[in-house]
Amino acid sequence: MPSTTLHFDAMPVLLPLFDMDGTLVDSTDGVVGAWELFKEKYPLLDVTQVLSSSHGVRTVENLRRFCGVEDPEEQEREAKRFEEAIVTNSTRNGRRGILALPGVPEIMAELAPVSKGPKPRWAICTSATNTYATAALQKAGIPKPEAFVASEDVQKGKPEPDPYLLGAKKCGVDPKNCLVVEDAPAGVKSGRAAGSKTLALLTSHTREQLEGAQPDFVVKDLSSVTMKTTDNGVEVTINTD
Repeated sequence: MPSTTLHFDAMPVLLPLFDMDGTLVDSTDGVVGAWELFKEKYPLLDVTQVLSSSHGVRTVENLRRFCGVEDPEEQEREAKRFEEAIVTNSTRNGRRGILALPGVPEIMAELAPVSKGPKPRWAICTSATNTYATAALQKAGIPKPEAFVASEDVQKGKPEPDPYLLGAKKCGVDPKNCLVVEDAPAGVKSGRAAGSKTLALLTSHTREQLEGAQPDFVVKDLSSVTMKTTDNGVEVTINTD
């Protein structure tokens, strides 16, 4: 199996910036249950349409687009209710719960020791709220890094570059020295706009959808990737088909 190890002569440090849902954790069952619950209040909501196009976008923006919630305070209240519903619905009616995706436990075992300190070597930049993201990571057994960006930390979410620019800043590095790991076209576009290399995972979208966002690399999931910490960053090896 061919592989690509990322060594950048012009980049003394390479740091991974991860999305969360669909990249590190599988919360699909909970998300489906949450949208089905919201359809009770918003009967015109087309759950199938929402599920096909809402991934990787902040909940407040999805509520505006699909439910017609315009008032900012109401958006925040409903976003909180929605993300609480993801957690509570993830194990109802035989659902599997919120789980770590393939390859993630192995990568986290390598990166966990360098998740804190004055210059953490990786970050999570999610479109989810801090409260939900913290709960989801805990359920999936994934450490929450010190460099963490949630939806309320930025004024503009993905596909704008703000989440990944802030993630790189919290790691103390130039975003050009980072690898953004994403599963959604909006997230890939965000990483590219930030000036980072981008790795797309085929966990929630088709290859065609992701390639439309022009990522640098595409693999099925993080089981195709290995990461090793170095003295000043992380060495990433991508096993391509």
